[in-house]
Amino acid sequence: MTRKFGNKIHSFALLFGLLLMAPLSRAQINLGPVTVGAGLRTSFDHTAPNGGSSTDEFTLDSVRLYVNGDVTENIKFMFNTEYDQGTNKVGVLDAVAEFGVSPKFNIWAGRFLPPSDRANLYGPYYANEWAVYTDGIQDGYPFVFNGRDNGVVYWGDFAKKVKVSLGAFDGKSADGDAKVIGAARIQIDFWDKEAGYYLNGTYYGDKNLLAIGGATQFQSGHTATTADFLLEKKLPNAGVFTIESEYSNYSGLGGYDAAYTHSQGAYGLASYLFPKAVGIGKFQVLGKFADAEFTHGRTVNYSQKTTEVNLNYVMKQFKARIMSFYKDTRFDRVVPNSWQVGLGLQVQI
Repeated sequence: MTRKFGNKIHSFALLFGLLLMAPLSRAQINLGPVTVGAGLRTSFDHTAPNGGSSTDEFTLDSVRLYVNGDVTENIKFMFNTEYDQGTNKVGVLDAVAEFGVSPKFNIWAGRFLPPSDRANLYGPYYANEWAVYTDGIQDGYPFVFNGRDNGVVYWGDFAKKVKVSLGAFDGKSADGDAKVIGAARIQIDFWDKEAGYYLNGTYYGDKNLLAIGGATQFQSGHTATTADFLLEKKLPNAGVFTIESEYSNYSGLGGYDAAYTHSQGAYGLASYLFPKAVGIGKFQVLGKFADAEFTHGRTVNYSQKTTEVNLNYVMKQFKARIMSFYKDTRFDRVVPNSWQVGLGLQVQI
């Protein structure tokens, strides 16, 4: 038995060696260029709730692996993973088959961000502020995992100024309703163009932007609707000024509090990137205020007001930045107030 097993190993080794020496076109399948990247967000947070004990935590907020490849000139594949600090597990973030004939005609299928607000389409790694998705307004759409859902979408860029997307997504895995979720978004760029499907919260002066967008999702007679605005201007020898805002209305679909079927609100954000480099980076100051109201719930209505202030050190835009933040969250009833201060680090390759 030992000799026969050894002979089998020798045969497999010989076959493997012959394959290695074979021409590339016969030993391997050439799928075109493949790129691999990674991202990390980690922070120290001091949180102080009213009437409770404060906590100090070092958190591993996010770790991502990015894989992208070309199957043919018009067919591409994207696969990204995300570490979930709540479960200490890694899950599928994006898994997308991309079919693109031209900027005007693209079809994506799999798991990805559906047509929604700008905040969802830039995610935490390309947001301008640190404490995204904590204001009761940004990205309240239903999702399977981290704003994503399983489905199919058509999207296109038209006339260098208009961006349109329309899709259908799985309802049961997102919110328990077996009916399909329809999703649509339209955006108009009055100055520079934002090409592609995904967006940014800032371009750190690489673009001069004046963009207005609107999105809606609908399922079983319920809707989630948002309108967003971004203005960014690079001033001659005087840094970069950015204004972002959004209005949201979640009516029976999505929202931040499952005990309330309706919520709406708005936020405004302003930032300034100083022009002079200090060491290897530039300093940025940022302020944001949000006001959300939750109604049609199990108990009395309540409102949430969120104030965030950042002092950021931008070394290589979204690839390397250190972000210090203060966030004050106040409720008029139901939920206790709290404030948080911390320091976050983001790197990507």
